[in-house]
Amino acid sequence: MPLYTFIRKNAVLVIAFLAALATAFIVPPDGKYLEYFDFKTLTCLFCVLAVVCALKNIDFFYILAQKIVHRFKNARLCIIALVYITFIGSMLIANDMALLTFLPLGYFVLSTTGKQKYMCFTFIMQNIAANLGGMLTPFGNPQNLYLYTKFNIPTGEFMKIMAPPFIISITIITICCMFIKAEPLEIADAEPSFDKKHTAVYLLLFALSIAIVFRTIPYIFGLIIIVPVLWFMDRDALKMVDYPLLFTFVFFFIFSGNMSRIGVVQEILGFLLEKSTLLFSILSCQVISNVPSAILLSRFTENYTDLLLGVNIGGVGTLIASLASLITFREYVKYNPKKVMYYIGMFSAFNFGFLAFLTCFEMVIH
Repeated sequence: MPLYTFIRKNAVLVIAFLAALATAFIVPPDGKYLEYFDFKTLTCLFCVLAVVCALKNIDFFYILAQKIVHRFKNARLCIIALVYITFIGSMLIANDMALLTFLPLGYFVLSTTGKQKYMCFTFIMQNIAANLGGMLTPFGNPQNLYLYTKFNIPTGEFMKIMAPPFIISITIITICCMFIKAEPLEIADAEPSFDKKHTAVYLLLFALSIAIVFRTIPYIFGLIIIVPVLWFMDRDALKMVDYPLLFTFVFFFIFSGNMSRIGVVQEILGFLLEKSTLLFSILSCQVISNVPSAILLSRFTENYTDLLLGVNIGGVGTLIASLASLITFREYVKYNPKKVMYYIGMFSAFNFGFLAFLTCFEMVIH
């Protein structure tokens, strides 16, 4: 793969690497670097991504989604179904994997039914649904998994914190989708049924991954069990894991660890977070994205409630506020290369609208 292509496809990874490299000149590598890494988060993320790739390789999510969409006969209900599938999928398989799985389905449904005019709106709603739907569960967004592990947040408390913005988000998304006309359409027949043997094994592995996330099983068992099983049943799944995302975490661990050892940075971030952890974490996401914001800011505050809310709400807004948004942008441009500016305009209008509403909502109830 040419270097330019790699950089374009993995911009966040490259930025994370450069950030880590720059801070390494200020804080030279030493024994404390090993303390930067949250190995449980990295292991959990790897296990979930690997099993999701295996399920994706047997078309599990595609078949499931297509069977659901096949039940709807008009454009409005079909788009709502696509958005809801992405919304629910983000809670189970993480926001970026949900988009990689269901955006192509959105394109397939709209293109085969002659409704390409709704593609921009549908992709944007799927993107918002993935970012905001994933906020409810510890494994729905990468930053959630990190904060859930780092602060050892009780599962019930985690979901209680995120429930209000989650409910508000799905309500607004549904209202937006209701403006689509109920035009009749025909949807292609569903794909063949599931491979029962592989599906059963992979779902058991997925259950194991979730059990590890919820701390009921030591994370080392994920590597001991999941890796060997996939090695024999689907080695491609291990190859397909989003390693750039994993290394993005590694580099941001180094970056945030080094930043936390720089005196002036400690003073500035500590001051800003003391003023408003919620507001500053939301603003931080707009500039450096939600995952690095969570990793960096978590070293300067114990207020995990506001930080958790901030880095989830902050996932909407600018195009770089979330890795998932960059994935959606890349997929849309692949299908509609001549409508880039139109997409950016629509994306900004909807995302900043959601960002303003959710921020005001949280500021008021606080």
